[in-house]
Amino acid sequence: MIKSYEEFSVLGLPIHVATNYPGYLLERLQQRIGTHVVTLNAEMTMQAERNETLATIIKAADLVIPDGAGIVLYLRLLLKQDVRRIPGIELAEAVLREIGQNSPDSTVFFYGGKPGTAAAAAQFWQAQIPNLNIVGTHSGYHSPEEEQQLHSTLAKMQPQVIYVGLGVPRQEFWIKQNRHLCPQATWVGVGGSFDIWSGTKTRAPAWLGDNNLEWLYRLYQEPWRWRRMLALPEFAFKALIYGIKTKGA
Repeated sequence: MIKSYEEFSVLGLPIHVATNYPGYLLERLQQRIGTHVVTLNAEMTMQAERNETLATIIKAADLVIPDGAGIVLYLRLLLKQDVRRIPGIELAEAVLREIGQNSPDSTVFFYGGKPGTAAAAAQFWQAQIPNLNIVGTHSGYHSPEEEQQLHSTLAKMQPQVIYVGLGVPRQEFWIKQNRHLCPQATWVGVGGSFDIWSGTKTRAPAWLGDNNLEWLYRLYQEPWRWRRMLALPEFAFKALIYGIKTKGA
């Protein structure tokens, strides 16, 4: 298999730049090569600076895409790369469409969100792509006993694409702990995508995303996130310092 991306470093974490992420993932899926996809943004980068376990997981991931505007600006301004932002939800959607068109026999599983959210998200996609083979869903709220049953279900069903919507970093930890259950699967942490697909929440208007302000809309919807948003200026400051040091070296 041809490695179809370039790898760069963002404050010590890998970022993989490609022109066709869905095609690359479909190729790995069809060859039954297990894959962990991380959608990296500034907030996650700052979390990884303080959490060595998360940093290790990101560094070991098979594909790390530039999800956040901060990551893209870092690559453009400091590394002089012509890179465009790939929101994780859009990658997840593109992969489902790619599967529906070119690999309809591939099986998909949704895990995460409040009770009923993943199931509603699955119904949405089943209506969009009738031949999409979503074989199961499971809420992210459950007892330890129910989680053990989920493990058994995944081990038995062996879904080939597993979307995990538990939020960062919980979804990354969960994937790391449970990849052995379905070693040939493509695992993707999709954050709050199930909320969007189920209609529970809405995405920011396109003009906000185009101007790197989608984070502001998320803050409007979830004011409790303001402390987490402090990671954005922290990331910008550290990127600036890194750039000054690099130029002076």
